Amino acid sequence: MAEAGDRGGLDSYRSPLASRYASPEMCFVFSDRFKFRTWRQLWLWLAEAEQDLIILRNAFDLLLPKLARVISRLADFAKERADLPTLGFTHFQPAQLTTVGKRCCLWIQDLCMDLQNVTRVREELRFRGVKGTTGTQASFLQLFEGDHQKVEQLDKMVTEKAGFKRAFIITGQTYTRKVDIEVASVLASLGASVHKICTDIRLLANLKEVEEPFEKQQIGSSAMAYKRNPMRSERCCSLARHLMTLVMDPLQTASVQWFERTLDDSANRRICLAEAFLTADTILNTLQNISEGLVVYPKVIERRIRQELPFMATENIIMAMVKAGGSRQDCHEKIRVLSQKAAAVVKQEGGDNDLIERIQADPYFSPIHAKLEHLLDPSSFTGRAPQQVHRFLEEEVYPLLKPYESVMKVKAELSL
Repeated sequence: MAEAGDRGGLDSYRSPLASRYASPEMCFVFSDRFKFRTWRQLWLWLAEAEQDLIILRNAFDLLLPKLARVISRLADFAKERADLPTLGFTHFQPAQLTTVGKRCCLWIQDLCMDLQNVTRVREELRFRGVKGTTGTQASFLQLFEGDHQKVEQLDKMVTEKAGFKRAFIITGQTYTRKVDIEVASVLASLGASVHKICTDIRLLANLKEVEEPFEKQQIGSSAMAYKRNPMRSERCCSLARHLMTLVMDPLQTASVQWFERTLDDSANRRICLAEAFLTADTILNTLQNISEGLVVYPKVIERRIRQELPFMATENIIMAMVKAGGSRQDCHEKIRVLSQKAAAVVKQEGGDNDLIERIQADPYFSPIHAKLEHLLDPSSFTGRAPQQVHRFLEEEVYPLLKPYESVMKVKAELSL
């Protein structure tokens, strides 16, 4: 049996988030050493029970640059592939074309919202200040012999020394636990964004269009040597689900804080807030690693477009035939019959989509045979996707990242 005080040995549970995944910096923020050092500093500032808000602020300061770096890496990826057509999906069924860069911008936009929300919550953190055991400042008023101005001045000085712009005017024994809801909510929202991004990457890996980075010595599957499982994205999804559930703890804690305070918040908060930041730290480290090494397979993307584009191009073909003097009704019927035959080849025989070959072989469509290649140019089906990418990056993303330019070169260190 381990000694009762031995909480770090082999006989005691240790959180995998701390021991395997989270960064040393984030672990230190929630360590006993940092907590005790913070307490000593706070005693010097004559503040009581303020360590939670110092810890939360510092933890946010670690997360924000990491989130900015992920956005920056994805922005580079989107810009480079702004013009690369790819098959779009709605309901995970083939839809109108988009571009690889435009799809990536969907991910970036969610993360930009997270960056703004995390920044807002970090900036809106307020110090509890010197308020006393039930928030009335009675002991400090007694200390200053009834001088209210001196009590307020002390409150202001301590708040400024702690590095906060504002303090709560009203508190109980603690600051309102709704603050914890705000903190956990923005982190849970970040978890949802990361889960969506990494799910998309996992689906694209199955389609063999885009893959996360794969190390030379990495084993994709212990049973099937040929596989390249998207383990990083799977890890992000797994941890993101955990992060999203953690917001339930502060929601319930805030709802049962009787009067000026009860102590049933303490153990719960000690776990859920630390776990939320450690988990967010881990998934951002992992997602940065993914975004720094995404691999695209244009030939696979092109082949899938060729399989679906003929059906999408039928309206353009009909319009071209009408312009050449044909009857829209007759042309529509011809296209309908040929499309059904081509679909039967794909679905019943497992063959390639041969609709265009059928159109080329049909004398009825001879007036537009020379135009078919132009009518089937994938770039003509992507609309303003490339322009949207460049405008979005220039007007919304790069300005948002400007405060983080000095940390953009840091590479993600990830343990497999």
